[in-house]
Amino acid sequence: SKLARVCCAFASFAVSNKLIPQLGFTHFQPAQIITVGKRSCIWAQDFLLDLAALEHEIEGMRFRGVKGTTGTQASFLELFNGEHDKVEDLDKLVSEKAGFSNKFTITGQTYSRKVDAMILNTVAGIGTSVNKFCTDLRLLASLKELEEPFEKSQIGSSAMPYKRNPMRSERCCSLARHLLSLPLSAAHTHANQWFERTLDDSANRRVVIAEAFLTADILLNTTLNIVSGMVVYPCVIAKRIAEELPFMATENILMAMVKSGADRQKCHERLRVLAQEAGKNVKEEGGVNDMIERVSRDEYFAPVKESIRDILDPSKFIGRCPEQVDKFVEEELRPALEKYREHLKIEAPNLNV
Repeated sequence: SKLARVCCAFASFAVSNKLIPQLGFTHFQPAQIITVGKRSCIWAQDFLLDLAALEHEIEGMRFRGVKGTTGTQASFLELFNGEHDKVEDLDKLVSEKAGFSNKFTITGQTYSRKVDAMILNTVAGIGTSVNKFCTDLRLLASLKELEEPFEKSQIGSSAMPYKRNPMRSERCCSLARHLLSLPLSAAHTHANQWFERTLDDSANRRVVIAEAFLTADILLNTTLNIVSGMVVYPCVIAKRIAEELPFMATENILMAMVKSGADRQKCHERLRVLAQEAGKNVKEEGGVNDMIERVSRDEYFAPVKESIRDILDPSKFIGRCPEQVDKFVEEELRPALEKYREHLKIEAPNLNV
């Protein structure tokens, strides 16, 4: 249910911010414009996949049942004087009493420890999603575009009073790293089981399984707290877009020029030269990105001079981001959360940082 609540919090945030243009990055280099809501849907989708994987594991879980010391059921067959049906009935009854509708037909002294490894892989998947989201948020906080909640009396740094360190996100990344290490231990336990069973699994399982679920639990608590109080700074976002948009707009200018009858190759070369000059002005001279001013001064681009400012509208670069947000939330996310409706009413946990 906590995983579902995280997904729900992302849905609310995505819908509220689906129209705010934001610079997209590939290789952490400026790419194309997305929206704040669209990016949050990418985060939400990871958690939704975790929810589906966890549901799949729960639905497929089977009980060991009554199998005996090496899984042969020999002692129970002896107890029931060779009546196989009674052994089967007892196996079924005990499994149902334990709350399982499915049971293993084949076991050794224990159920296969591969089951533990599979379950912990699924639980650790939550850790990868948390780490991905919190890493992105830490980078965005450095850019001053988005931030996690920050209390009025919170100390961002013991040495530098002005700092607003993303402590919640950093804590999540730290714990997620621990969670990601645990499935390997479970895999080694399974790989090193001899024949029907060796007892070197026991002490390891008692630590690893408990730690995995407890760590996932606090990760979801903290993530829910972050998403529920995430802060967006539209002015900073708009400023960064304005710095990069002139370069991104060259393709639109190129298309507009071609529509007016210009030679594409010649136009491309003129834009390339101007872009290199503007880039030099930014990187070597510390100036602003004056790409558009350079284009406007060039008589070659006179056919599109009056429409250049319209071309620079960031909302014209976001493609179908708002529509994608609505479609994802309404057709994928909300239906998946329907069964958790009652749990979604619980408020996000308060955290003291």
